[in-house]
Formats: sequence, C-alpha cells, structure tokens
Amino acid sequence: MTRFFIKCSFLIALLFVGVLIGMKKANEGMVYMKGYNDPTLQSPVKIHGKSVGNIESSVSGENRTSHNLDEKKEHLQNIKAFNLFSSLGKVLSNIVSSLTEKIIDFASSFI
Repeated sequence: MTRFFIKCSFLIALLFVGVLIGMKKANEGMVYMKGYNDPTLQSPVKIHGKSVGNIESSVSGENRTSHNLDEKKEHLQNIKAFNLFSSLGKVLSNIVSSLTEKIIDFASSFI
C-alpha cells in the first residue's frame, strides 16, 4: 500500500510540474503571437472623438459612427418582434404575484 501511495504521489508531482512547464510555454507563445516587439503591428480598433457625443471608430478599416447605432436602435424598436417566452414570463409573473397577494390577504384576515 505504501509503494502504491509513493508511486501515485510521484506521478501527481510529475504531472503537476508538466502542467507548470506547459503553462510557461503557452504564455511565451501568446506573447510571441501578440507581437509585443513588433512596432508595425496596428490596433484593429481605432476610436476618434471629435466632439462631445460625436465619436467615430473604425474596426478593421471599416468606419463606424454613432449614427449607425442610432439607426439600428430605431429599426429594432420599429420591428416590435413578438417574443413568446417574454410574453409567457409576463403572464406567469402576473399569476404568481396575484396568487401571492391573495394568499397574504387571506392569511392576514385571520390575524
């Protein structure tokens, strides 16, 4: 039994050291892949603030403005899509609220 325990402990320690070495190598690979030492590497996202409330950004060279976001927000509000789960949740919450209120009223009538 002691030999089994010693073998298991040795294997666990060996695997733990292997994991630590693997994490170190992965970290070195990530640093190399990110290109910290490459001065020509450009950021994929650039944000330009011309004035308060007027912010422009570019993602991978494609310009994005807050105007596009406002149009998308208005479009989503105009769609008024029907969400079955949302409506079922509202109905269920109303039922539970009214049932709880009636139980509390009934219990308080005895007190």
